[in-house]
Amino acid sequence: MAIHPPATHAVDAAAPTRTPGRLGIGMVGYSFMGVAHSQGWRNARSFFDPMLVPELVAIGGRDAGAAGDMARRFDWQHVETDWRALVARPDVDLVDICTPGDTHAEIAIAALEAGKHVLCEKPLANTVDEARSMADAAERARERGIRSMVGFTYRRVPAIALARQLVREGRIGELRHVRAQYLQDWLVDPETPLTWRLQKDRAGSGALGDIGAHIIDLTHFVTGESITGVSALTETFVRERPLPGATRGLSAEVGSGRGAVTVDDAALFLGRLSGGALATFEATRFATGRKNAIRLELNGSKGSIAFDFEDMNVLHVHDASTASRDAGFTRVIVTETTHPYVEHWWPAGHGLGYEHGFTHQAADLIDAIARGADPEPSFADGLAVQQVLAAVEASAADGSSWTPTDTVPRDGTTSG
Repeated sequence: MAIHPPATHAVDAAAPTRTPGRLGIGMVGYSFMGVAHSQGWRNARSFFDPMLVPELVAIGGRDAGAAGDMARRFDWQHVETDWRALVARPDVDLVDICTPGDTHAEIAIAALEAGKHVLCEKPLANTVDEARSMADAAERARERGIRSMVGFTYRRVPAIALARQLVREGRIGELRHVRAQYLQDWLVDPETPLTWRLQKDRAGSGALGDIGAHIIDLTHFVTGESITGVSALTETFVRERPLPGATRGLSAEVGSGRGAVTVDDAALFLGRLSGGALATFEATRFATGRKNAIRLELNGSKGSIAFDFEDMNVLHVHDASTASRDAGFTRVIVTETTHPYVEHWWPAGHGLGYEHGFTHQAADLIDAIARGADPEPSFADGLAVQQVLAAVEASAADGSSWTPTDTVPRDGTTSG
């Protein structure tokens, strides 16, 4: 595999063109999500026999050395140091955006207007205005056959997908309660260095947008309902942190060695769903001992469903019609070929892991593009999450007891 020299301008007319039956992928970003997405694209073509074969055409990043290392590790064919050059490549059919939230809108809108399909990491943007602009651009592009999707990957955990099916089938009856948590502890140590995820101008918000967005989307996805209003609290426990070795782009007093944390560390809020159910949400990066605990419980008139990502191949299901002698939650091992996505992997009974959701995401998006269908979650779905994030911030900022999600200021800032 040849790694081409970094490009700083649009590819000229002699560059490769699109190959029939293949989907040329150009990815902007090469860190944590870049690795996960690269693995997903490779496994999609290996395990899912897609209608279009994803071709890893170009990876983009300002650091040519780091981007080149990613290219070598995952067989990306080219490196671009300017995202505009990547979008302009005629052999790129889809632009995969794995950058901080402050760049999402500009890259996504430019790619859609250039006739490229787009996959954008969550949350969709840093503000409601940006998210709305992206959703509008996606709708205009859709009329030309250009597809877009936002990367709420946990929708594609088999147990979560099964939970959605059970709710759709009426297994838990009328929904009454939702409890949603996303608990991490990677910021408990006050000496953990400052990163872009802790800066409002880059991330939009902290735990709220970074991980709270996931449980908002999962609630929308599993219940099929929307969050209509919230009452919220947010807190920043550690207000300054050591600067990392490289201080470029970080705001701090010269020579101080520390920078301000300008986002929330934790967010708690109450919500009401469009069908009338009550909901509670908690997103924190200070839950000592919890590494990646995404917890979702739904209580209905006929039963309940409970899930915890730290036991991700299991769904707990309670049927209230069961005789009291035998009543309780059934531990369903979601590893059978009849369960969502599982048939594409290992023999029944063998569990899946964190990385598989990214493969499912890639496979679903490829299939939608090939069929000319609208993939989910759409940019409109991403906008709906953004409106909830903005309502949470507005409620927490002014101490209001209730903030409808459709009345937040248009320039409300969110994301992570």
